Amino acid sequence: MSMFIEKIKSEGLAHLSYIVGDGDEAVVVDPRRDCEVYIKIAQREGVRITHIFETHRNEDYVIGSCDLARRTGAVIHHGVGLDFAYGESVAEDDAFAVGDLRLRVLHTPGHTLESISLVLTDRSSGETPVAVFTGDALFVGDVGRTDFYPDRKREVAGLLYDSLFNKLLPLGDQAILYPAHGAGSVCGDSMAAREFSTLGHERRHNPVLQKTEREAFIDYKVNEHHTQPAYFRKMEALNKDGAPPLDRLPVPVPMTPAAVNQAVKDGALLLDLRSPEAIAGAFIPGSLAIPLDMLPAYAGYLLEYDYDLVLVPEEPEQVPVAVRYLIRMGYERISGYLKGGMHAWEVSGREYDRINAVHANTLNERLHGDTAFTLLDVRKASEFSAGRLHNATHIFLGDLQERLGELDRRQPVVTFCGSGRRAIIAASILKRHGFESVEDALGSMAACKRVGCSIVEG
Repeated sequence: MSMFIEKIKSEGLAHLSYIVGDGDEAVVVDPRRDCEVYIKIAQREGVRITHIFETHRNEDYVIGSCDLARRTGAVIHHGVGLDFAYGESVAEDDAFAVGDLRLRVLHTPGHTLESISLVLTDRSSGETPVAVFTGDALFVGDVGRTDFYPDRKREVAGLLYDSLFNKLLPLGDQAILYPAHGAGSVCGDSMAAREFSTLGHERRHNPVLQKTEREAFIDYKVNEHHTQPAYFRKMEALNKDGAPPLDRLPVPVPMTPAAVNQAVKDGALLLDLRSPEAIAGAFIPGSLAIPLDMLPAYAGYLLEYDYDLVLVPEEPEQVPVAVRYLIRMGYERISGYLKGGMHAWEVSGREYDRINAVHANTLNERLHGDTAFTLLDVRKASEFSAGRLHNATHIFLGDLQERLGELDRRQPVVTFCGSGRRAIIAASILKRHGFESVEDALGSMAACKRVGCSIVEG
């Protein structure tokens, strides 16, 4: 069989994993939890998976190493410096053959202390590195975050500098870059939209790699601001001790409105996956709205692990997609979904609520009028500082549930974000917690720019 490298992208989390093969063997780098995809590729290519590499203990998703090893007999490897409850540790310069390919281990700490990278060479054509799997040390357009050791900020930022400039970049401009995440991941703020690059291109064009002076690099990393969703702690524990087996994905059962109503009485949370426009038009009181494409980014901020979830989809086809998103973050208590969607709820005669939408022109007029209201901007701090509307109150969406006490319940609240998708999530949170006068700005900043709202910069 010919040599191959196949990238597997897990949408939403923007997680990138890889299967690399030659001859009759293959290895997998940073597998996702729903790991059947690697087995299918191996069967297609006529290879057996012999090794599984974890570039670091991941914080943003449940890694699938244990399940994949159980199904294939492969050996799991990870870096030294962390007491994993499974697998085997590897050290600097340990090497593994896969046919004519060779993977050599580099210890590249900084993002985490046990982080490793894997240097790929083709022994049939020499020892020059062909590619490198960098985990969360180096991305396309960015580098790994270093904020997981708050008491050792300068030290770990310095470790990342050394890993980048003294180990990775010296591999040569020709080496292809294979990172563990792409744009949209919470593991970096400025990743490029493309998922292909070389070390040479990054050395010349990656903005962070232009900070070639060690102290300047450290200062930059220390002063970065990243959010840490609460679910990170759950992921860290699962990925250190090994996630429980996942023989199959949960299959939520279709539920009647009466069954959904009873589940809520029994403590389940209704999770509305529909579009912002649909949610604004009619939603079930007490539900939490997270449009499906926003689920990987914000479920970890807003959902707990100790209650059942009942889904409210736009179409039944959304249910298995949501299940994969949730399972990858460790949410397994997905008990059912509302059969027939909101229409079934409406014709059952049960109560529903709605959220008024505010057009950008109307919002602009209010901002320059005498109407007292709170404009709640729930974007990231970097977005808010880059441009905001006059007198906006800023609370990042991931922090909103803990900071509701900062808002004046006597005033109407208009939720606002970049395009309206996060605004509807914020509006549903406010509604769930008893705020009576809540509206959301569909289109939000994107619409405001189109119609000429006055934007404050800096």
